[in-house]
Amino acid sequence: MINRVLIRIKVVQLLYSYLLVEDHFMIESQPSAPTKEKRFAYSLYLDMLVLMVKIAEDIEKRGGYRPLEDTRFIKKILADEKVNSMLGKYRYDAFPLQGVVDSVADQIKESGIYKNYLKNLDSENGEDDQIWERLFNIVIMANPLLNSNISKRENYTIRGVDRMKDMMNETFKNFYSSRDNIEDALKTLAYSMDKARELYFRLLILPVELTNLRERQIDDNRNKYVPTEADLNPNMRFVENGLVEALRNDKDIDEYVERTKLSWMPEDRVMLEALLKDIMDSDLYAEYMEIPTTDFQIDCEFWRNVFKQIIFRNEEFLETLETKSVFWNDDLEIIGTFFLKTIKRFEEGGHDCNPVLAMYKDEEDASFGKQLFAEVVRNKDVYRRYIEDSIKKDKWDAERLPFMDVVIAMTALAEIVNFPKIPLAVSINEYIEIAKSYSTNKSGAFLNGILFSITNRLHEEGKIQKK
Repeated sequence: MINRVLIRIKVVQLLYSYLLVEDHFMIESQPSAPTKEKRFAYSLYLDMLVLMVKIAEDIEKRGGYRPLEDTRFIKKILADEKVNSMLGKYRYDAFPLQGVVDSVADQIKESGIYKNYLKNLDSENGEDDQIWERLFNIVIMANPLLNSNISKRENYTIRGVDRMKDMMNETFKNFYSSRDNIEDALKTLAYSMDKARELYFRLLILPVELTNLRERQIDDNRNKYVPTEADLNPNMRFVENGLVEALRNDKDIDEYVERTKLSWMPEDRVMLEALLKDIMDSDLYAEYMEIPTTDFQIDCEFWRNVFKQIIFRNEEFLETLETKSVFWNDDLEIIGTFFLKTIKRFEEGGHDCNPVLAMYKDEEDASFGKQLFAEVVRNKDVYRRYIEDSIKKDKWDAERLPFMDVVIAMTALAEIVNFPKIPLAVSINEYIEIAKSYSTNKSGAFLNGILFSITNRLHEEGKIQKK
């Protein structure tokens, strides 16, 4: 149901916001015009970061799990080149703070901060990003053995220690403000896919809920104080529609609705009433109700036309989608196509088939978006250089390119380089279409030219083989 066309669009949209606002975590840099005090402070600062890594490695729970090593802050520290360099150095040279690791680790294990952190982990409240700031300021810097060790370092001053603390607290601020956590972005991508799945099922239950609403109206009319002949003997064709009955009894739809408690009612009753009125006021409805006899195929064709001609064009319905999910207005064209395909599957298979589409065609499609997103983030600087090297300076200004064009081009390159099974022409054409829909009037032509130039270069460099 979620195909690669939709996945590509979602990856591009998420990458645009992710790359636009990303703010990478960085540790403090070497102070300019360093005095002895500044050199002492910075050296101690780097050793303090290494100490935290070693403490995280030292504290284990039963089974060998190291909860502090799994924190986002430690992962960020370990990803820093300077910290990695220091860790490499201390494989051969003595680490100045090695003698305090066990003492500080024992003190942390007995602290209320750490015990509360473990409690939150056990209760699945998620990681606490502030754990290391609290441990540093409240536990680590209060350790007597550590302070004794620091006081014996060359060029020690109290002011130097305070300067180190300032650098540590700036590091924590930098960490909190960073937005380069790819795992969070991938969770957003997965959530977006789940919402697309929800939209698909919302469309599938919409005929059922509109029919239920009409049945209630018919019952109310029959119970009027003075009912008319039409109230007492209404035309029941709409509420006895065969497709609606098939949707109502489908086990896959029923399972999803039961698990998610999905419904348009009662939150969107006003929208449903307006939508039902539009349907009943239409020539399409009048013609359907006047047909002498119907069959299952005619019932399916009626609802297919209702969606194409009325529901998908109804402003109140579209506004409701927008309020329910920021993803759905962009998703509707593709998910709507799959919804109509599902009606066709009901029509062709009758009541006994399994017409509801699976979320993904196969495991490759299920993992495609995550892999594509990660490849762009991992190699974005390389792809950006390819783009800038290939720009015809007399036609395009690299500094003034729409950022969406750059994101689409980088995503296309990530797919071309890392997914050899996808034909080259397919990748290029898909991203040209995305550029036409989501960027400027000139974006399609720009992307076509830039990808042609870069893929020729990639062939020459042996980076890709496919034609």
